Amino acid sequence: MDLDAAIRTRRTHKAYGPDPVPRAVLEELFELARWAPNHFLTEPWRFRVLGPETVAQLAAAGGPGELEKLRRAPTLVVATVKLNGDPYTEAEDRLAAASAVQNLLLAAHARGLASYWRTPKLLREQPGREAVGMEADEELVGLIHLGTPVSEPAAKERKPVSEIALFLP
Repeated sequence: MDLDAAIRTRRTHKAYGPDPVPRAVLEELFELARWAPNHFLTEPWRFRVLGPETVAQLAAAGGPGELEKLRRAPTLVVATVKLNGDPYTEAEDRLAAASAVQNLLLAAHARGLASYWRTPKLLREQPGREAVGMEADEELVGLIHLGTPVSEPAAKERKPVSEIALFLP
């Protein structure tokens, strides 16, 4: 799949097949994620693949209904950014970590995987952070759902380029 096609055809999926993504494939995705632009070369992104015990702890921290959301996908990855206390560097690092997640999503799609980038409140609160071992100097970038697709969601309409781009003199 060429890059243009990957960008245009990647979709958010909320239903997945039952098989987890193999570790070797996840390692390939993380290898590609780490090539995201990173101005200060701090490589601030962190990825945690959640096993069944951690998913259960996270669901318990979230309360009713959370387990059903977490069980949508057979593989869950918590993406975080490691912060260093400097506001300028941290702003750059947040953007770099988000770029790393986009790399991961596109690489997953190119491998025929479905994905969903969520930012659940649960992982911004202390019980959820503790459930996944997030350190005090880390901030959530997203909870990434991964698995095999069971359907192909339709593309959603996008604004035309003329509404989002300015060409300045």
